[in-house]
Amino acid sequence: MIGVIGGSGLYEMEGLEQVETVTLETPFGTPSDAYMTGVLNGVPMVFLPRHGRGHRLLPSEVNYRANIHGMKQLGVERIISVSAVGSLKEEIVPGDVVIPDQFIDRTKGVRRDTFFGEGVVAHVSFADPTCSCLSDILARAALAAGATVHQGGTYICMEGPAFSTRAESFMYRALGGDIIGMTNLTEAKLAREAGLCYGVIALSTDYDCWHEHHDAVTVDAIIQIMHQNVTMAKGIIRHAVAGLIEARPCGCGAALQYAIITDRSAIPAKARERLQLLIGDYL
Repeated sequence: MIGVIGGSGLYEMEGLEQVETVTLETPFGTPSDAYMTGVLNGVPMVFLPRHGRGHRLLPSEVNYRANIHGMKQLGVERIISVSAVGSLKEEIVPGDVVIPDQFIDRTKGVRRDTFFGEGVVAHVSFADPTCSCLSDILARAALAAGATVHQGGTYICMEGPAFSTRAESFMYRALGGDIIGMTNLTEAKLAREAGLCYGVIALSTDYDCWHEHHDAVTVDAIIQIMHQNVTMAKGIIRHAVAGLIEARPCGCGAALQYAIITDRSAIPAKARERLQLLIGDYL
């Protein structure tokens, strides 16, 4: 099953059949909103608006743990995350699509970005934070949908909700960032711990505030390009579905196989119950 996390409009994808609304609770609280399930070209899919319908949640207010765990509860194995980002490179023009494969964390440590703790310690491998197999499929699908695609790149994940200062924007460019956003790294960490493939369709909306020949980023400018990008994102997902029907060839599903450090006999009963869906196969 394929999961899609994104903004308003994606759960209204044309061609989605057998649509149902699913409201659920997780051991980590309530997800951003109800999930929309359906079938696209014979492939079961689950959609979730990251910020809730109507865009009610700040990036730091999103319950990422509940969102990802809920996907796992519904049987999702691959997550396609659709996000608006700022461009930190001249060649990544607003309207382009980037399929990032690296992240730099500039959040402030206030987000819950792990399922572990409270009696269980696990350290997953995160050198390559996105699934290369899924990312390859997304890049090919973006080309098929007619997008200008940049495969690979480093995503700076900042806290927000304010956009960058000009000095910060130049610093992020100096760090080697290609794009900047506020959400995807947290999702990627949790997806890896949950054994889910994770790939990003990053939709460039602006040049942040570093570009001397372009105005500093504004919400009005972002929304205008986002409306165009929603149509593009839907096209990419439709093309990607055909490549996501086979069994997963990657190792994402076994990310926790050797990651749990805590002695099994020392894991508290409450932690076992809370983490059963994630670690049950390894206890």
